[in-house]
Amino acid sequence: MGDKTDVWQGTLALMVLRTLETMGPLHGYGLARRIEQTSGQQLVVNYGTLYPALLKLEQEGYVTSEWGVSENNRRAKFYYLTRAGRRQLQKQTAEWAQTTAILQRFLTGESS
Repeated sequence: MGDKTDVWQGTLALMVLRTLETMGPLHGYGLARRIEQTSGQQLVVNYGTLYPALLKLEQEGYVTSEWGVSENNRRAKFYYLTRAGRRQLQKQTAEWAQTTAILQRFLTGESS
């Protein structure tokens, strides 16, 4: 098994938005675990990166949060995807699809 890698620059917000769309409201720990699980345990989510990203997404209006009780009966902040967050997710998904298609051309030596 290979070493885990940190989440790539510029991808964490997309992963958070997609995870919230798929799973519904989650607290930070749940988000981190789900992102790691979805990556096949290839990524590690650093909490020092996750919580500032969540704060930024909330300030931008893409997520909202509210305090609740976690599955192990602890107080936790749950994050919810907003309508603006859904639009942002669609936009970022399209941008990443275009970016990866361009990069693929370089990796395979294709040209038009």
